[in-house]
Amino acid sequence: MSERETSAGGAAGPPQRVVAFGGGHGLAASLRALRLCQAELDLDITAVVTVGDDGGSSGRLRAERGALPPGDLRQALAALATPGKQMPGTSVATADLFQHRFRPPGPLTGHTVGNLVLLGLMELLGDPVAALDHAAAMVGAAGRVLPMSCEPLGIEAEVQGADPAVPDDVLTVRGQHAVAVTRGRVLSVRLTPPRAAACPQAVAAIAAADWLIFGPGSWYTSVIPHLLMPELAAAIVASPARRLVTLNLAEEKETLGLSVAGHLAALRWYLPELKVDTVVADEKAVGDPEPVRHAAESLGARLTLAPVAMSDGSARHDPAALGAALVPVLGAGR
Repeated sequence: MSERETSAGGAAGPPQRVVAFGGGHGLAASLRALRLCQAELDLDITAVVTVGDDGGSSGRLRAERGALPPGDLRQALAALATPGKQMPGTSVATADLFQHRFRPPGPLTGHTVGNLVLLGLMELLGDPVAALDHAAAMVGAAGRVLPMSCEPLGIEAEVQGADPAVPDDVLTVRGQHAVAVTRGRVLSVRLTPPRAAACPQAVAAIAAADWLIFGPGSWYTSVIPHLLMPELAAAIVASPARRLVTLNLAEEKETLGLSVAGHLAALRWYLPELKVDTVVADEKAVGDPEPVRHAAESLGARLTLAPVAMSDGSARHDPAALGAALVPVLGAGR
C-alpha cells in the first residue's frame, strides 16, 4: 500500500491496519465507531466475521442453499458503508436497500435484500471473498469484510441448566441461535467442524495488522469463536499487532451470571497465549472497576473507562462515543 502525502508534501506514512472481530450488532457498532475514527486517523479497516449463524433469514438460506450465512456479513458491510451513497438514478441509499427486510406475506418474508444479493454474488462468482469485495464496492464500504472461514460453521456448547426441569444436568446445546438464547450457564463452547480452514485473506490481514479489536458482541457466539479456530488463533497470537478488547454493556442470555471481569477471563481460558494492550469499558456499566482492572492486567492490558453507551439507557454502544474513546488509543499506537 503506497504512502499518502500530506498537504505540505511530506510522507504521512501508511494507514494503520485495523482488524475487528465479531458478528451481528456488536461488530457493527465497532465498525461504525472505527469508520468515524477515520475522520481523525488514517485507518485501513478489515472486519473478520463469524459464520456460525443458523437462525432467521441466514439460517434459512444456509439450510436451503448450503451457503455461508450472510446476515452478519451484510451488517458489517452496512456499518462500513458510505452514508448516503445512492443507487444510480435513484434517491435510495444502497446500504438502505441492503438492509431492507421483506414483510409478510409470501416466501420472502423475513429475508433482507442484502442477504439475497450476497447469496447471489457468492453463487455467481463462486468465491465468498470476491462476492464480499464486490458488495463492498456497491455500498462504498470504508473497509473490507471477510468471513472467518469460507465454509459455514456450527457452534455447540455444554450448558448447565439448559432444561429447567433438571437444573443441575449438563446438556449439549447445538446451533448458534440455540446457544445465544439458552436459559442455562454456558460451561464451554466449541466449533464444528473443529479444525475447519480459516479464510486465507483473514489470516493474512491478521498477520499484517497494527491493531486487533475484539468485541463488543455476543461473547460465546460472536467473539470467542475466532479464538477457537486453530489457524486464526495461531495468527492472532503470532501477529505483531496491538490488541484491544471492548467490553459489553450488559450480560446476555448466553453470558448469564458471567461478570464483566469474567468476560476477560473467558478470553484467556480459550486462548491462554492471548495478550491484550487495552480494554475499553463503559464507566457506568462496569460497576466496581477494580476486578475488571485486575482481569485486564492479567492479560497485560490497561483498562480505559469511557462513556460509550447510548444516552437512551439501552445496552447498546454509541458509535460516536465509542469512536471518541478509540481515537486516543489508536492514535497513541502510531
